[in-house]
Amino acid sequence: MKSNIDRLIAEKLKIELETKTRRHFIKQCATGMGGLALGSIFMGCDPLSSGKSIAGINSGFSERDLNPLATLPPPFSPRAKNVIYLHMAGAPSQLEMFDYKPELAKLNNQECPQSLLEGKKFAFIRGTPKLLGPQATFKQEGKSGNWVSDNLPHFKKVVDEVAFLKAVHTDQFNHGPAQLFMHTGSARLGRPSIGSWVTYGLGSDNQNLPGFVVLTSGGKAPSAGKSVWGSGFLPSVYQGVQCRSKGDPVLYIDNPDGISRDLKKNTINAINDINKKEYAKYADPEILARINQYEMAYRMQIAVPEVMNINNEPQHIKDMYGVEPGKESFANNCLLARKLVEDGVRFVQLFDWGWDAHGTDASTAVDLGLKNKCREIDRPMSALLLDLKQRGLLEDTLVVWGGEFGRTPMQENREGKTMGFKGRDHHGDAFTMWMAGGGIKKGASHGQTDAIGFSGVDGRVSVHDVHATILHLLGFDHEQFTFDFQGRPFRLTDVEGEVIREILA
Repeated sequence: MKSNIDRLIAEKLKIELETKTRRHFIKQCATGMGGLALGSIFMGCDPLSSGKSIAGINSGFSERDLNPLATLPPPFSPRAKNVIYLHMAGAPSQLEMFDYKPELAKLNNQECPQSLLEGKKFAFIRGTPKLLGPQATFKQEGKSGNWVSDNLPHFKKVVDEVAFLKAVHTDQFNHGPAQLFMHTGSARLGRPSIGSWVTYGLGSDNQNLPGFVVLTSGGKAPSAGKSVWGSGFLPSVYQGVQCRSKGDPVLYIDNPDGISRDLKKNTINAINDINKKEYAKYADPEILARINQYEMAYRMQIAVPEVMNINNEPQHIKDMYGVEPGKESFANNCLLARKLVEDGVRFVQLFDWGWDAHGTDASTAVDLGLKNKCREIDRPMSALLLDLKQRGLLEDTLVVWGGEFGRTPMQENREGKTMGFKGRDHHGDAFTMWMAGGGIKKGASHGQTDAIGFSGVDGRVSVHDVHATILHLLGFDHEQFTFDFQGRPFRLTDVEGEVIREILA
């Protein structure tokens, strides 16, 4: 009995000692270790402290410790250094732009076979819809002979620069989840966007600008909101920074009346002195992100107004893009995207709202509203490719174009009735994307859909495959590029994805 009591007392003392030791380490030692790391982080690199070190501490921390947006080399030799991603929010109809289907034209207004509807999910199709022929005229363009509709007369001049993916598929058919999936690799909230992954892995070449910039047009934000450029579980310093092409590029970028730049510097120094003490106390990496963001905002006051000013561009460049200074437009954003990558921004994301072609009114009809949207993007996206090429930037810049899913070959109907205007429902089985620039095979076309454009029959690729290809061109193995969170490694491509080598140069 006595031996059992002695054993219990010994075990209790051991537990108390281990608990006390752990608490002591967390409370006391973390402060010292945090101070050591903090000293390294701010020694000689604080742009607001004239290069003075913290307590004279000198330690061998990496440049990433000193600056979370410091430029890092990729694990493998990259084909591209920067990315411009053009997302048409609402999902453009591939059948009026790139995927020519003469057989569908012959079947126009005939009832859709039930075999195509069984077991499928649609957003608004009810009953038996009718097939809808292409609402555009197609021609083979360029040396590649790729099909382009008459909705895109400027794009046909640069068609030999791009590689098409004609059979992309997704398992999401509602805008919000599909946009999340397209940009984060997951249909649920909480994952980092592809732009955040890229800036986390590579940093940025310009320390006076964000590594990841977002520009929107069309009057509304994407259905999934700002989560499509969020950083998820990555440090928040890697999330996209939304800039405006109308008015001040960033809200409150100018100092208030009576506030000088020196006073602003002293204010930020005082705030960051408090943040540094908080980091030394809690060792929370988000405090470091906050410090970096204060300092970035200070530097951006000088750099952003210059790079976001399109008025200083030559008139022939403005005419080439079709820009309208002072307005928020896709054309202005395309020119700004070129200026940003030219100034070393790693990832530029353009969202253009208004591509939801349901046919509920003239603005969403594939024979009316879609033509107007094509007219808005045709000249500027073509000019972007030409401008990047003439400046020698297209070799290092990957340009990606697409929506979150595609459109059905049958006409939308609600409650079993055809809409008053010609429209197409959401469709994830097959849609078109294209890429151009760094490492992409010019004039290529990969994948094919069936005779009416309903499903991919050859060269089907997934959203994860698209992500794997983008990362590959930037010098990453998508299976090895991970971030530990909640006890396991996460990656952009989850547990899927293969590089689409058929479109690589």
